[in-house]
Amino acid sequence: MDKKEMEKQVIENYQNDERMMVLIYAQWCINNDLDPTTLYEKAYPGQSKNDTLTEALELTVPKKESDEIPDQTVLHVLQLFGNDDLAFVVQEMIENRDK
Repeated sequence: MDKKEMEKQVIENYQNDERMMVLIYAQWCINNDLDPTTLYEKAYPGQSKNDTLTEALELTVPKKESDEIPDQTVLHVLQLFGNDDLAFVVQEMIENRDK
């Protein structure tokens, strides 16, 4: 594998991981009766439509068909990909839910 192929593979792996992060976030929202798009817009006001989120929403399943996604898991993956603003909004939702 030459350098160009390796770079391409690294980019593809990152993009796949990023899509998985968005799917985890979207499914967590569904499982907690939250609208993933609304939370995203709260974290990133004025940002254009997120196509990756739209694609992930098509892959989510109803709450009753989903495995539980722990709060810490969604927070961790959001922060891992630099989505600190979204992680902050998710943390607020968790705190409000637990009151």
